[in-house]
Amino acid sequence: MNAFVIEDEPLAAKRLTDLLRRQNPPVQVRATADSVEAAVVLLQTASSPPDVLFLDIHLSDGLSFELFEKTEVRCPVIFTTAYDAYALRAFKVNSIDYLLKPIDEEELQAALHKLQNLQRTAAAPAPSFDATLLNQVLQQLQPQNQYKKQFVVKVGEHLKVIPVESISYFFSLEKATFLQTRENRRFVVDQTLEQLEKLLDPREFFRLNRAYFVQHDAIQDIIHYTNSRLKTVLAPAAPEGDVLISRERVPAFRAWLER
Repeated sequence: MNAFVIEDEPLAAKRLTDLLRRQNPPVQVRATADSVEAAVVLLQTASSPPDVLFLDIHLSDGLSFELFEKTEVRCPVIFTTAYDAYALRAFKVNSIDYLLKPIDEEELQAALHKLQNLQRTAAAPAPSFDATLLNQVLQQLQPQNQYKKQFVVKVGEHLKVIPVESISYFFSLEKATFLQTRENRRFVVDQTLEQLEKLLDPREFFRLNRAYFVQHDAIQDIIHYTNSRLKTVLAPAAPEGDVLISRERVPAFRAWLER
């Protein structure tokens, strides 16, 4: 059996790949992708579909349900998700199975056993995806009242509460993550940028590149850097000055601005 793994967290992708290799018989991971767009390219250019597609719900450039709108998925799907409170019945209806992260090896074995049983009894065609049901899940994955409203940071021997509305951006530097306020104060936070992407409203914050996750109003200017890249001027100013937007994120950034 072989698989594609669509996952934007490198450690999660590596763990799943390692778990699949330990199965009996081993499951070969033929390819990985970390975004909706990369997954579209992978599925459209692959010489043949995999036996199973492991698909994270939340990817770097959006929710993975967009994949089914952009290309044909001709293989069984096992969703992986950290959202154990959101319409999990929908995942059952629309996929072979779902796995909660961090993925448990016994649950992975059960999902693969379920897939193998289906393959023995039928041709195991790709599940029939119910667009209406998936849209309901999409909405439930983004309830406004579930997003983080404040952060607690340490200032000397004291704790300080920082409301989200007073934050301009987050950035990573030398293996630490910093919170930058509108008042130009800077604090260390415990979360990584990848974790913050799942905690904050994506309508308000956007991941410009590997190091910056910014609030909409913090972007003071957008400048063409090359034909395919942009750079932003942030307020307060970023430590290294203007912040470049990763080339692959530019289309999503333009769409975010027009939301």
